[in-house]
Amino acid sequence: MILAMRNYQNRLKRGFSRQGPDYRFDDQVDFCDIRDTFGFRSMVVGKWVNKEERYISANLIYDALADLAQILHLPPKAIGLRGKLNFAFGAGGQKHVQAHYNAASQTLTLAKNAGGGALAHEWFHAFDHHISEHLFAAKPRFGFASKLWLSNTPNLSHPLNNTLNDFYKNVFLDAQGITANRFVQTCIEYDKAKNMNYMSMPEELAARCFEACIASHPHIKNSFLVSGLKSSDLIYPDDEHINAANKALNQYFELLGYALHKLDE
Repeated sequence: MILAMRNYQNRLKRGFSRQGPDYRFDDQVDFCDIRDTFGFRSMVVGKWVNKEERYISANLIYDALADLAQILHLPPKAIGLRGKLNFAFGAGGQKHVQAHYNAASQTLTLAKNAGGGALAHEWFHAFDHHISEHLFAAKPRFGFASKLWLSNTPNLSHPLNNTLNDFYKNVFLDAQGITANRFVQTCIEYDKAKNMNYMSMPEELAARCFEACIASHPHIKNSFLVSGLKSSDLIYPDDEHINAANKALNQYFELLGYALHKLDE
């Protein structure tokens, strides 16, 4: 949920790599465009983000969210999670934190110079929180579906829930669906050795698996959306694990995207 900040001073101006469709055709967008296009409830930009940084970051964020919607087969407005998700850039962050999702306020926050590369990870936290009320009959106010999945029985009466359940199963369990997989076991061992509780937190395991799936897309690559998996100190699933999880993830979001597109017709 929280990614440690390194030395990212002026990273916005150093640029990010991207391979994917041209959504803006070189037009400049602003943060109001981001709010309206992707269906966020609100959009806040910090007072320390100057005019040049606003121009650069708005384009980067717009393209990254458009890439995310494209990868997930979703209409752009679905990224805002039914208008419940708030977005903050360079405002309301935490000291020494690259990006975070606040479940209490349902706000995804990116740090001005350090937020690039963390967007997919934090968006999944928001989704994981949002979807819990649809996957489980009862949940704590700030519950994450990934954490609830380990101790509660999901409601599988809807096809969408069935496919989402398959994704969580792939995050945590082995191929037989019985015991914790190598990814989970490695993270548990790491936390024990470091006397900490972070790497093996269910919501963190699920978010890292999700961002690894996003990073594995064969045609769309966006380092503002997700980056640093190979150079990070964090533990990610191996390729075999990513392929299995990605299959379930694609099935879920394809079904969801189809349902949402039908509603818009």
